[in-house]
Amino acid sequence: MDMKKQIGVLTATRAEFGLLKPLIISLMKADFCDVKVLVTGAHLTAAFGNTYKEIEEAGIPIAAEIECVSEGDSQADISNNMAMALTGFGKYFADNYLDLLIVLGDRYEALSVCIAAMNAEIPIAHIHGGEITQGLIDEAIRHSITKMSQLHFVCTEVYRNRVIQMGENPCRVFNVGALAVENIRNTYYISKEELGKDIGIDLSRDYAVVTFHPVTLEANSGVEQFDQLMCALDEFPEMSFVITKANADAGGRHINQKIDEYADIRSNVIAVTSLGVRRYLSAVKESTVVIGNSSSGIIEAPCLHIPTVNIGDRQKGRLMPESVLCCEPDKESIVNTIKQAISDDFREKVKAMTNPFGDGNTSARITEIIRETFEKSGKINIKKDFYDIEVNG
Repeated sequence: MDMKKQIGVLTATRAEFGLLKPLIISLMKADFCDVKVLVTGAHLTAAFGNTYKEIEEAGIPIAAEIECVSEGDSQADISNNMAMALTGFGKYFADNYLDLLIVLGDRYEALSVCIAAMNAEIPIAHIHGGEITQGLIDEAIRHSITKMSQLHFVCTEVYRNRVIQMGENPCRVFNVGALAVENIRNTYYISKEELGKDIGIDLSRDYAVVTFHPVTLEANSGVEQFDQLMCALDEFPEMSFVITKANADAGGRHINQKIDEYADIRSNVIAVTSLGVRRYLSAVKESTVVIGNSSSGIIEAPCLHIPTVNIGDRQKGRLMPESVLCCEPDKESIVNTIKQAISDDFREKVKAMTNPFGDGNTSARITEIIRETFEKSGKINIKKDFYDIEVNG
């Protein structure tokens, strides 16, 4: 390779950047590419914490900031946001060609950006494909991105087989484990005393980390479910609760308003717009239980051997480690499941469980696969054949 390859990495949310950070750093250290970090979505809004600052604080240069979040969060607003992302990134790709665009997950912004990249004939590498979330519009978005992508980096063999089942050639689908495991193994954790002082709550007693996002394929986007969750938390006055706010999906602002109202009148509850990677993982590591409907309860919490109470259908279909207890989104079910999760017997069981999401070397694997792909042919062919498992076996 004579010229360095131009590789874009897209990030739209705090959680997404937290996962991508080790990969970005790995690629920045590689000698075969230049990295362009493309920032959009909730990162650029005050309502969601202006989390682009976390990227800057990590010493990672931002190549472009493209706004795509409007004031509202209705379904129509989300469609408008997607249009803004498609238009903005369409212009960026017209002026700045990339040899590869890396995207993670299933955000609506990512779908729009991938469409713009596809139109610009830019190859796409997709991380965390093959997963299922039956309660979310993200389900369709994730699979759509898979079909637009040329390289696939999945976190378990189950998900690899699913991507192949969708017609993707096995030679382009790689089980590299989860970036979250790498973060967990490489994070310098802070004590719960320091964390409590930093965010403004006493964490000397048992506490839970709570994250509840909108449920985008259900009426009211999970707002009624969150009401049930708040009622359930009141049944545990002996515990403290660190509630991280919802993301920029339809209904997210309404849930965040309820979070603020709930925390304002309870001394054992703190609401945080964004903890950042280090503080979030430190909070989970020292917690008694993680509660809500976030994927972090399915991947990060199990890797830290912390029980999870997973509420409702938002994550339904994902591979669930033994540490995850699923319940219905009503007060009684949530209360009973929290009691089971914080029991001594269950916590001991969780401490002994095996992590199913890899060994923590994900970013190095992805970097090397991308390097080898470019070394073989100089560029990534955007043309794909449909791999028929009935024919190819």
